[in-house]
Amino acid sequence: MRTIHKYHLPVEDLPVIKMPMGAEILCAKSQRGQDITLWAIVETYADEERRKFCVVGTGHPIPHLEGAALKFIDTAILSGGDLVFHVFEVVQQ
Repeated sequence: MRTIHKYHLPVEDLPVIKMPMGAEILCAKSQRGQDITLWAIVETYADEERRKFCVVGTGHPIPHLEGAALKFIDTAILSGGDLVFHVFEVVQQ
């Protein structure tokens, strides 16, 4: 069964999240002004996989990851606009 699930995304350089295989990331937004949350369409009973993300604050360097590319997901604004983070998925090439 396909459903939409949400996942807490830690504000760290390269967080890893377990989610059903083939999950389609819809967006990354602030929730309650302090957390970044990903929403994804998932196949509820699919086996899990580990997906890696990259969270970059405005004005901070974007890391170069050997053998990988960054796919932009969304921008999340936290703390009433004081903190702005750009969320990418790390995709192996």
